[in-house]
Amino acid sequence: MGIGDKAENKADDLGGKAKEAVGSATDDKDLENEGKGDQVKSSVKDAGEKIKDAAKDIKDKLS
Repeated sequence: MGIGDKAENKADDLGGKAKEAVGSATDDKDLENEGKGDQVKSSVKDAGEKIKDAAKDIKDKLS
């Protein structure tokens, strides 16, 4: 996974946490849930990148 991908995923995660916190503080359930969704999306993208990296490592070892 490239450093740019890691930074983007971390930014998405932190943005999601901020939305969740603001939504919770203001009792805005839609914003809170949007923040949670952003965090999940970031985690899924992170997992996808790790799978791609693992597949590339296996391909390189077989070559």
